[in-house]
Amino acid sequence: MQAYDLVVIGSGTAAQVVSAKVRKAGRTVAVVDHRPFGGTCALRGCDPKKMLISGAETIDAAQRMQGHGVTGELRIGWRELIAFKRTFTDPVPQKQEAHYAAQGIDAFHGIARFTGPDAVSVEGQELKARHIVIATGARPVPLQFLGAEHIITSDRFLELESLPGRIVLIGGGYVAAEFSHIAARAGAQVTVFQRADRMLPRFDPDLVGWLMVKFAELGIDVRTRSTVDRIEQTANGLLVHADGQQSVAADLVVHAAGREPDLGMDLAAAQVTVSKKRLELNEYLQSVSNPQVYAAGDAASLGPPLTPVSAHDGRVVATNILEGNSRKPDYRGVPSVAFTIPPIASVGLTESQARTQGLKFKVNSENTPNWYTARRLAERVYGYKTLVEEGTGRILGAHIVGPHADEVINLFGLAMRHNLTARDLQTTMFAYPTGASDIGSMV
Repeated sequence: MQAYDLVVIGSGTAAQVVSAKVRKAGRTVAVVDHRPFGGTCALRGCDPKKMLISGAETIDAAQRMQGHGVTGELRIGWRELIAFKRTFTDPVPQKQEAHYAAQGIDAFHGIARFTGPDAVSVEGQELKARHIVIATGARPVPLQFLGAEHIITSDRFLELESLPGRIVLIGGGYVAAEFSHIAARAGAQVTVFQRADRMLPRFDPDLVGWLMVKFAELGIDVRTRSTVDRIEQTANGLLVHADGQQSVAADLVVHAAGREPDLGMDLAAAQVTVSKKRLELNEYLQSVSNPQVYAAGDAASLGPPLTPVSAHDGRVVATNILEGNSRKPDYRGVPSVAFTIPPIASVGLTESQARTQGLKFKVNSENTPNWYTARRLAERVYGYKTLVEEGTGRILGAHIVGPHADEVINLFGLAMRHNLTARDLQTTMFAYPTGASDIGSMV
């Protein structure tokens, strides 16, 4: 048996942050992962996805500028685009393992299973620790219907050597919206089955409505209020059936129906309680039933499922391990972006959430395709909604769709996290003409 001050299960963003900080304080640390080191964001999520989006953005820009000084046709070479993505992802596991070694952190490959409140087993090796951090991320929610075995995960989509001609996405959140935009611009015929009333339910409905113009332009067939009930293998590929009354032929079906914390590690042996597939944690990200165990990132599932939140959780947990429970996570002003083209972004409260809380606020909202930011790019989709509290002038929420939304939303996040007011933003001098220079007119 090997003994450590800290064992971290997982090797993604949260795991990297907490292990580095605890090791820097002179404590002994081990990390365990049964997948290649690096985690979801670097290997199977945000980073590789956005590298594919780079190709789709180029195609979109060229198409928008046709007849406005740009001529000639471009197309996506899928195999070359995937090869470009791999220039980033392929070196990550080895670099991360070398980084652990350089810090003096022991790394173990294999599935970690708890064998007691303070111990885990990995490939026959027993690791005992004063503290254990669960930072295993999330996994696709199991889909329970006939033929579900024919579905591929988003991980596999990002590894496709060639792109099939007919693609069905099950779900209507970030993954479905982003992948449908990539695939459609690469020439695929795309259908989305979404159980909810609309796409992207985490975002403002008005702005999502404006963005749906883009889905229509791309020929993406979005079927809301539609639940897939079985998938049939045929001589010509797959047949996806929904609601017992509609079917769509496909060469590929992709799981985009949500994720849940990845907690398959025999938590009962650790005396770690779970409720509704979520760890029961206190306000310090510590297990309520086993004080030796903490969690961070998507596995903790207390904050939004975003990479910056995982890093933040990692810092919180490291502080509480080193100094005792003294720091609570602060999820104020965390921006969220769906990297459609153009992107849609949000921070803070939605209009409905603010009304539910009984807050008094002013809504500033406009669909603005005629603003310079959109016109210079020949982009038809551009608009915003901001919520400004009456009396204080605080920004309660900001929602943007269109060019530069993914960058501009960060300034609203900064304002919210540091209590800047609408007046503060209006009197700030931003470089012009930029996406940020529109902020004064949005509040």
